[in-house]
Amino acid sequence: MVSWGRLMLASSVVLLAGCTTTTSGAAPTAGAATSASTATACATRVETGSLPDWADAGFSGDARVPHVFGAKGDIVAVLFAHPLRQVREDGSNNKILWVARAATTSPEPSAPATLVITARLDGTDTRVIREVPGGPGPSIIDLPQAGCWRLDLRWSGHTDTMDLVYAP
Repeated sequence: MVSWGRLMLASSVVLLAGCTTTTSGAAPTAGAATSASTATACATRVETGSLPDWADAGFSGDARVPHVFGAKGDIVAVLFAHPLRQVREDGSNNKILWVARAATTSPEPSAPATLVITARLDGTDTRVIREVPGGPGPSIIDLPQAGCWRLDLRWSGHTDTMDLVYAP
């Protein structure tokens, strides 16, 4: 026979477990899909390890430069200015080298080679478009406000996304 106290305790535990949620401080994984309407926090994953073999052409030795992978892993933004800044008072610029995997660079005959970047400031309706003529390659990407920007990338019939943070 179950005592009244044990039954109440068990019921309380079940009710509390159903009413609580768990959260993780972990950032979204590289493959996680996010959008402006999603509650997932905008977060850039700047890596400083070696570039992958498919992205290190033109670099010598063990190239260790800040970089961010697209969510699908088919494009990488090599950040020559890190952190990226909304205003660069030292005369430098926000140089980003966009490198796509060789398998993703074969253009579809009807797809433009230009890399089109649609950037949305997280938590706002602010949206800007930047283009890199000729497709992934060297660029200067300045954005109008500091904050976390969600980038939709389109080139040669391919798409990917990534988050980049611009400091004030």
